Amino acid sequence: MSPAAPQLVTITVTDAQRVSGLLQAPPAARACYVLAHGAGAGMTHPFMTAIANGLAERGIATLRYQFPYMEQGSKRPDAPKLAHATVGAAVLETARLVPKLALFAGGKSFGGRMTSQTQAASPLPGVRGLVFLGFPLHPPGQPSEERGKHLFDVQIPMLFLQGTRDDFASMQLLEPLCQQLAERATLKLFQDADHSFHVAARTGRKDAEVRVELLDALATWIKAVISPSA
Repeated sequence: MSPAAPQLVTITVTDAQRVSGLLQAPPAARACYVLAHGAGAGMTHPFMTAIANGLAERGIATLRYQFPYMEQGSKRPDAPKLAHATVGAAVLETARLVPKLALFAGGKSFGGRMTSQTQAASPLPGVRGLVFLGFPLHPPGQPSEERGKHLFDVQIPMLFLQGTRDDFASMQLLEPLCQQLAERATLKLFQDADHSFHVAARTGRKDAEVRVELLDALATWIKAVISPSA
């Protein structure tokens, strides 16, 4: 089945600030994932496109969107206040565009963390759960739990999709953190994958195989949250 074609949308963050988005909504979708990009690449990066296409094939819509700095061609991520406002605006616009779909939010690395910070500060309207595609718990080589403290203020289900070789999240820190978050957190590990879900050739696995596992896990979790008794 070929994925639904993405539709270009405009998201109003403030009176003076608008960003682009791509809504990809397959027929008969039951949920939509509001998907934020990582710090170094925007919504049209091949990884982001592959996630959107893969979810469309699994009956889940997505709305990818740009943060203002990426829209402007800058390499310096926005200040948290503006990033949080952008997350909130993207969720509201998604709800307006697909009002009948269950909403989930999150994203790749920086985008996922900005989403969880936004949710922790003030719950995003209608969002049923958060999905992190490589949660950046700390900078590479600087293990710390500081960036994870706000997650205890998130009161909705969270799915952590994480490579075991991710330099941005030591397993010695992330696994206990998810255990402390208890039933709110689900951690799905991908052996030998790094922060970009890349696996070395010596493992005998291919990136595409990891991505299929990731997409299946994400779709299964979303469906379980929507219909917990199914």
